[in-house]
Amino acid sequence: MSWLVALPALDGREYVYRIHAPVDALRADLFWAAFHCHDDGPHPRASDRFDAASIWLVRAEGRDTPN
Repeated sequence: MSWLVALPALDGREYVYRIHAPVDALRADLFWAAFHCHDDGPHPRASDRFDAASIWLVRAEGRDTPN
């Protein structure tokens, strides 16, 4: 199963990361996985505020579930 995690960054952009995790994954674990992916990349620093992230489950095509 895949999740999408959108992180706002200091450059005003929002970076979205696909995280592969089970359906019952904790949102905090998904956030930290995306945050660490972002830190390893060349992009400006992302917000480390959990409540600033958007996290949603990607199901079958056309059936995404935003949280």
